[in-house]
Amino acid sequence: MRLMPVAIAVLIAASSVSAPAVANTDQLVANICDYVKSDDKNRLRKKLKEARVKLRNIYSGMNCDGSSLLRTAYNSNANDIGEFIAKQLPASDLSAAEADGASIIDWASANGHSGSPITAAINDRLSGGAD
Repeated sequence: MRLMPVAIAVLIAASSVSAPAVANTDQLVANICDYVKSDDKNRLRKKLKEARVKLRNIYSGMNCDGSSLLRTAYNSNANDIGEFIAKQLPASDLSAAEADGASIIDWASANGHSGSPITAAINDRLSGGAD
């Protein structure tokens, strides 16, 4: 008989913990997107450290208004943060096709961003630099 109240208490505790985690995740994504759009590398680094996450672990699952973080950086002329993101990601993420089927380099070339410092950082990373 004692097992049932303990099981119910554990179930209630577990369900109350999971709801704030979703809200915190949504807030983290919103903050990261805002920092990318405003080219605020220091605040992005601080937020990632506070949340104890690595950019390379969340990049592929994140988007800002339907665009990847790098595309958001390109569209916002956020060169500093775009270079930072490119240096944090493995080459496999940078060469992978995104939601529309184009890699970030193909997309950048097609949208007139070939001369961007972000593109230079991505190319450097893809060629084996910036380990």
